[in-house]
Amino acid sequence: MMKKYNRIQLTAVLVLCLVIPFTVLKTVAQETRYQYLSGTDKDHTVDWDFYINTGQKSGSWSKIAVPSNWEQQGFGTYNYYKDTQNPEEQGKYKYHFKTASWARGKNVFIVFEASMTETEVKINGQLAGPIHQGGFYRFKYDVTNLLNYNGDNLLEVTVSKRSANESVNQAERKADFWLFGGIFRPVYLEVVPDTYIDRIAINAKANGVLTLDVFANNANNNNKITAQVQKLNGQPVGLPFSAKVQAGQQKVTLQQQINNILPWNPEAPNLYNLVVSIGDNKGVSHRIKQRFGFRTAELRQHDGFYVNGKKVIFKGVCRHSEWPESGRALSKDISLLDVRLMKAMNMNAVRMSHYPPDQHFLDVCDSLGLFVLDELTGWQAKYDTEVGKKLVKELVVRDVNHPSIVIWDNGNEGGFNTDLDTEYAKYDPQQRLVIHPWEKFNGTDTKHYPDYNYVENSVLYGKEVFFPTEFMHGLQDGGHGAGLDDFWNLMMKHPHTAGGFLWSFHDEGVARTDRNGKIDIQGNAAPDGILGPHREKEGSFYTIKEIWSPVVIENKYIPEKFDGRLTIENRYTYTNLSECAFTWKLVTLARPYETDLKGRINASGNAGHINLEPGARGFLQLNLPADIQKSDVLYVTAVDQFNKEIFTWSWPLKLPINKFKSSTNKAASKTESIEQNGSLVVKIDDLSYYFDIQTGYLQKVNTAKSEVSISNGPVLVNAKYTLKKLNHYFSGDDYIIEPAYEGEPQFHVKWTLSPGKPAKLDYSYSPKGEFDFSGIEFNYPEEKITGMKWEGRGPYRVWKNRLKGQQFGVWHKGYNNTVTGESWNYPEFKGYHSNIYWVTVENKQHPFTVYSEDEQMFFQMLKPEKATGSSNEYTSPPFPEGTLGFLNSISAIGTKFQPADKLGPQSQKNVPLNYSPIKETLWFDFR
Repeated sequence: MMKKYNRIQLTAVLVLCLVIPFTVLKTVAQETRYQYLSGTDKDHTVDWDFYINTGQKSGSWSKIAVPSNWEQQGFGTYNYYKDTQNPEEQGKYKYHFKTASWARGKNVFIVFEASMTETEVKINGQLAGPIHQGGFYRFKYDVTNLLNYNGDNLLEVTVSKRSANESVNQAERKADFWLFGGIFRPVYLEVVPDTYIDRIAINAKANGVLTLDVFANNANNNNKITAQVQKLNGQPVGLPFSAKVQAGQQKVTLQQQINNILPWNPEAPNLYNLVVSIGDNKGVSHRIKQRFGFRTAELRQHDGFYVNGKKVIFKGVCRHSEWPESGRALSKDISLLDVRLMKAMNMNAVRMSHYPPDQHFLDVCDSLGLFVLDELTGWQAKYDTEVGKKLVKELVVRDVNHPSIVIWDNGNEGGFNTDLDTEYAKYDPQQRLVIHPWEKFNGTDTKHYPDYNYVENSVLYGKEVFFPTEFMHGLQDGGHGAGLDDFWNLMMKHPHTAGGFLWSFHDEGVARTDRNGKIDIQGNAAPDGILGPHREKEGSFYTIKEIWSPVVIENKYIPEKFDGRLTIENRYTYTNLSECAFTWKLVTLARPYETDLKGRINASGNAGHINLEPGARGFLQLNLPADIQKSDVLYVTAVDQFNKEIFTWSWPLKLPINKFKSSTNKAASKTESIEQNGSLVVKIDDLSYYFDIQTGYLQKVNTAKSEVSISNGPVLVNAKYTLKKLNHYFSGDDYIIEPAYEGEPQFHVKWTLSPGKPAKLDYSYSPKGEFDFSGIEFNYPEEKITGMKWEGRGPYRVWKNRLKGQQFGVWHKGYNNTVTGESWNYPEFKGYHSNIYWVTVENKQHPFTVYSEDEQMFFQMLKPEKATGSSNEYTSPPFPEGTLGFLNSISAIGTKFQPADKLGPQSQKNVPLNYSPIKETLWFDFR
């Protein structure tokens, strides 16, 4: 729930000054002090007076929460990509506030963390400074001489969506994202003494060499700047070091060797504080504290990207700063949520797309450990040089001390003003690499959306360090995990690879206040995420988690005689596997007739210790009991040094035969067969099976209480044939139904109905050529299906090119008609499911279970609907027409820009592996 701050709460620091001891007060006076005029985030806001000239609730003064985007407060007009509606929209803000006497004699600045797009600020009727142009950047004004320190102050802010600078409009407001308006990050007063440190820029190398640029104001020859490195608990690290100040000197540089430090990297994000003070022989006049990390980042031409001397592979994603109900007004809680989700996918990097994020997001990247590519706005259009230089400075000055940031992005996809390439280094003593995302520049190839052939050619002939800053475009359910396995394996063969960044982290959906909160994803423009707008997990979340796991277990199967050894590879950059822990458990799974799906743990334990350096392979020893075949599944879980799950692997230990009781205690009834109304009816036990005499297909099954409307099967997909003869006869106590078909490919079907047993279906066929899928199918009315329960991999559906990430077990999900990226009730119900041992189709008539004797069987549950925002068929691949399919091969899925066949080997059509017929057995239990 959003919390409203009142003026008393925001100025509570004044009251504290009256009660704290003098010595503490003197220390506080040396620090920079802040008074928030707005709230601190989307959940803690302050109401200001507000007027908007167009759109919703326009034409009269009212109240608005600050910070916020005004559209998400019910004002103004929504636009995506460009301001087609009400481009001249403008909001006016007013806020009354008081300052106190302690601010007298100090320097007071008003700071805006971000306001989009053009912002005019007045204090007590006077301009605070030049109008600020650019919507994603921190800016501030010196308002020392504009404030009334004895009474009321009036803050007036005019925010225009459209800038007077056309290059700002082209760079920021003609872009493939939501174009909001308003003061969406906090506003506050910053109070410092007469002589103060304006800012610092740190260059802390992994070898402990620390260089510090200090920018002090109003310093004189008597002043000295002193710095002290501390651990986060305040314990000093090394001795303080200092430098004298010359009057008028704008920048003072200090350098010191700090010994016995722990460098920063995403696997061990070690951080320190740097306390910097300025003072004279009378004492300290001003002190600041900056969190930082020791690390060295560098591009090595024709080699790779190195951090702390180690070649790194970016396992990254592009992230928009957005939440459905609040737009770009966010909170640290959301930053924590997002970074934890990235880390849970075994990612180590994030690219800011396409603007600088909230400061708290970078703080979390520092503390939890992610490499960051920080980006100047410019989506296929660039700032002009004059305004661009100002915005580069605002970007770098704010973010320069974050160890997580290793690269600056100078715009995106053609939005590169090359005059700005050298501007970053003016404010960055680390001289970080500057890139142009999408093109070859500065020794890098960051090609967007390369197909498999491009990557293959780059592996063979590329000279640049290769890391696409957007790839595997995740429209709806395509891309991301689909195709990633092939792409990643190929990219890792590149001699100069540095990984890549998926597009994108979450669907950029907005809960529109003009549509009763309905989430708008702008057709196919914004549902590109691995996660939904509220961070709902898609199936690709788990595929990425497995493919990008820094711990790789290579065993695909567990043999019948298993010695407990697993082949393992360490794909960390810095971490020995001795810092990780491995556990195992043996589980007996629930049976179809059981309602508790948890199963039973038969044994569990810890794996043996393994000492494996990054890049090395070895064996992980599991100390398993001798009777592992009594269990159904083996699970092995790896956790990192922070006790966070890396991944859990699972292997079935039994073949899917005899998963059901072969007999019943009930005395079997006599089997009868008759022909009536065009059907062959076989009555056995309490069941009646109806077969169509013209086609040989099963048409329905009647139980003692209900009809089961399974029909029109088995049909061989991708085939044309006709019934030559319907053979049916007794074989002992069994009744055989054996339709004879003619056509290509050959298709043989045999039903065996036995007293006290499920119906047995044997079939065989010989697929030829290339095909999207193969197998058999039935029809069952979708409107009657209520859910499914199954033993196999789950709980998410799979595609041919997205099989990884799912766990073997017993799963259940109720019916839904989720269209990935357009609704978010995950896991999706419709689609392919892998390694099916048995499946129960829950319905409004009578549930029935089908057992497979093939551990590689795919089950098709219905046919997913095509997304209404699809502009092509790439993310709507071919699908069998039936509603229930038992398939030996399935189709792959593409991305927004590429069909599946451009995505690598796993994404190609299926071909027979040999000329032997495929033979399968299914058991249908309608009892």
